[in-house]
Amino acid sequence: MNQNFESGESNGGELQRRANSELTRREFIKTAVVTGVAVGAIGSSAWAAEPVEKKGDMIYRTLGKTGEKVSALGLGGFHVGNPKDEKESIQIIRSAIDGGFTFMDNCWDYHDGDSEVRMGKALRDGYRDKVFLMTKIDSRSKDGAAKQIDESLKRLQTDHLDLLQFHEIIRPEDPDKIFKEGSALEAVQEAKKAGKLRYIGFTGHKDPEIHRRMLDMSAEHQFRFDTVQMPLNVMDTHFRSFEKIVLPRLVKDEIGVLGMKPLGSGVILKSKTVSAVQCLHYALNLPTSVVITGIDSMKILDQAFEAVRTFKPMSEEQVASLRSRTFQSALKGEFELFKTSKTFDGTAHHPEWLT
Repeated sequence: MNQNFESGESNGGELQRRANSELTRREFIKTAVVTGVAVGAIGSSAWAAEPVEKKGDMIYRTLGKTGEKVSALGLGGFHVGNPKDEKESIQIIRSAIDGGFTFMDNCWDYHDGDSEVRMGKALRDGYRDKVFLMTKIDSRSKDGAAKQIDESLKRLQTDHLDLLQFHEIIRPEDPDKIFKEGSALEAVQEAKKAGKLRYIGFTGHKDPEIHRRMLDMSAEHQFRFDTVQMPLNVMDTHFRSFEKIVLPRLVKDEIGVLGMKPLGSGVILKSKTVSAVQCLHYALNLPTSVVITGIDSMKILDQAFEAVRTFKPMSEEQVASLRSRTFQSALKGEFELFKTSKTFDGTAHHPEWLT
């Protein structure tokens, strides 16, 4: 079921690989025609071959229309709250920054705020000025959002956020709640005017159609998001795909693409079809501004550095090979539990965060 089509394949395996590759190519062409994206811009070497800025081993890309240069790998905020000793978290964060990471991910609710507290401590002593700092809020109400923004600023020990995102847009009704009168969006816009944040985006991991609805509503309200965060990985391409449904639109509209869950929080590796570095390479090869990856140990940080150091634009054949290897395992979403279960839905377990 989880065949490796790179070596020792039978004639039947080769035919399956070619069929899967051709299917993927036809699906992308169809999507590209509908959205107006140039064929070849996604999932091939065309994007990755474009000029990029590189310092040391780290790659830097432009964040949509903002003009901001950010590291191609971002440090995930949830996982920095995992170590028992906060000193280890601080070491991970500072070592990541020293090695070239500039994009810092976080959220008001991660570890009941402790992830932000730890990151705030790590960003002392001049480290804050070296990073592009993002966090997220859950509340859908104006008062609740304003409170969460101020709490995040206090925990992170900063007077402003570079990017604030609406977290867990995962229910069909979430876009309506964000854009209704007296909602969280009003609080966020007021915070931006007050200098508490610079850019605005949203995140979600459940269903690309909800992302599409969010983008449609923003257009209806003549509001432009600076960034959108979503799962982008080698299995997503086969099941309820953000890569196929949302990514072409973001590229077309020049909205900053924040890829997350490149390893599916480690679950994809349990399929034994791809390695961690291959997963990161696949996500980096997409037109992502940043690939946010969870790092909770120095060993995993070294793995991330290896991935960016060894990354080269992938050929269409290399992309097709990785997609073929994960095809059967990905079809039911069993290795993308954030799409098919409530395991990763923090606001489902804590609905009070939405108030």
